[in-house]
Amino acid sequence: MQPLIADDTQLRVLDVRWQLGRSDGSAQHMEAHIPGAVYVDLETELAVAHGDGHAGVLVSEGGRHPLPAREDFTRAVRSWGISDSSTVVVYDAVGGTSAARAWWMLRNAGLADVRILDGGLPAWTAAGYAVEAGDVQIAASDIVLGEGHMPTITIDQAAAWPEEGILIDARAAERYRGEVEPVDPRAGHIPGAISVPTFSHLGEAGMLRSTTELIEAFEEAGVIDPQVQDGCGGAVSIDVPVAVYCGSGVTASHEIAVLASLGIEASLFPGSWSQWSNNPERPVATGTDEFDEDYTG
Repeated sequence: MQPLIADDTQLRVLDVRWQLGRSDGSAQHMEAHIPGAVYVDLETELAVAHGDGHAGVLVSEGGRHPLPAREDFTRAVRSWGISDSSTVVVYDAVGGTSAARAWWMLRNAGLADVRILDGGLPAWTAAGYAVEAGDVQIAASDIVLGEGHMPTITIDQAAAWPEEGILIDARAAERYRGEVEPVDPRAGHIPGAISVPTFSHLGEAGMLRSTTELIEAFEEAGVIDPQVQDGCGGAVSIDVPVAVYCGSGVTASHEIAVLASLGIEASLFPGSWSQWSNNPERPVATGTDEFDEDYTG
């Protein structure tokens, strides 16, 4: 990372510090960040802010973090100084699980070279690299964004997905089982979904586990069939479509990035559990495979 910063004048670094239940990402950025990193507000720049006057998006329609309109996202990306030729590195302080939202959205908009800093800011400082404080001002660009470069699915597609594909729930296992639910109105998971928590892909220091470990984890979950690996020690292949959801479409992006690192394309359900659980007519599963078909909210 340090040589890349020193040698690449087209590099743009984005600080996407955000955690569920915390709203001090900007303050953290002002206190210390990677030199030259621009702060990105996930709640307002990587999602439609509920009740901001122009949104009018109900949680039941788009989830807690609905994707913003292309023109709104374009304004944000331009303010970060990103151009078509930029190399973009995104980071956070939670193993990339928040920064992956920016990775997914920029890739979806057509940017080719977007990377997640493994281990984020903690790994940066642990390696002895310098940080800086204060605000960062970047000259705006005039980039024109595309859209639709990353696959997504709707709530109806999510309901039917397990019939012919694999639907992954990237939340913590206890939320999947319905034992706890800190944010959304109902606990549990989408019927037919399997649990593969994205935080399980991180080691103790918040660094991504080895490729071998990741493949083994997805094999154990039933996502990857060990019989169809290509034998190259890297990418694997599967013969069924994969889609991922989480609480509100944020950490699911990290699971999609992990799968992409193994050569597996996965679709995102942007509304995720927050959209599903706010629709009383949608059935809810708890435990590992049971759900209450008569639940009415």
